[in-house]
Amino acid sequence: MGRLTGRVAWVTGSSRGIGRVVADHLASLGANVVIHGTTPTSTQQLGEGDSLAALADEIAQAHNTEVLPVHGDLTDEAVVAGNVADIRERFGKIDILINNAGGDIGSKGVTAENAGKPVQNDAIHIPLEEVDTIINRNLRTCILVTRAVVPEMMERNEGWVVTVGSIAGLSGHSSEVSYSVSKAAVHEYTKCLAAQLRPNGVYANVIAPGEIITPRFEASRPTRDDRKVDQGPLTRYGWPIEVAKAIEFLVTSDSSYITGQVLRVDGGAQLWPA
Repeated sequence: MGRLTGRVAWVTGSSRGIGRVVADHLASLGANVVIHGTTPTSTQQLGEGDSLAALADEIAQAHNTEVLPVHGDLTDEAVVAGNVADIRERFGKIDILINNAGGDIGSKGVTAENAGKPVQNDAIHIPLEEVDTIINRNLRTCILVTRAVVPEMMERNEGWVVTVGSIAGLSGHSSEVSYSVSKAAVHEYTKCLAAQLRPNGVYANVIAPGEIITPRFEASRPTRDDRKVDQGPLTRYGWPIEVAKAIEFLVTSDSSYITGQVLRVDGGAQLWPA
């Protein structure tokens, strides 16, 4: 029996990167897991697998649990509704929602130059199309998925929501502006959600990762090999499993009196209050 045996967890944006590792980790704790990507082959975009279906089989076999793959553009309310219906048909409920879908990916998608980062990415010159894309990909997705999932948690007086934000949303930047703004917005949305859900016993918190090594992180910027270590000075990069273990803390009894908080996973890169 794992810590999450009997729970159902939906991890949005889990075809690759941090989300993929989070889904695998929750399954290792006994949860039945729903993985998600924009398309059935989102795993292929940066070489992280053949398909969502194959990834689901891999996680299920590794941890002897059930894994359901769903796909679609979560900025589309009808797609969100369809995903939620499929999950409830299979499992009957959603206990844990990990709002991970998002990122600093512009209108040309993750396979474009710099792994999808807009070329003009400051506060003045970024094209409005890119502003809309990035804000919708992060904030609109978070809101639509939460609205579709959380009312049933409120009825049961039980549930856990973790939004994956970013330390970029906790300070000013001269680049990656739309991404920083969108992550600041999902942080604040999740705090507002936590305030509303207190009487229902439903938790809502934010994880704000720092520089976490994933295939897309490496494809989108220069990286340093000397920082790709898993111990030693905390000036190193972080790893997705370190984010996953922080999420474990927030969806188990270890955090039974914690809600509405922003937990950085950044090795101390930012030391001021969130």
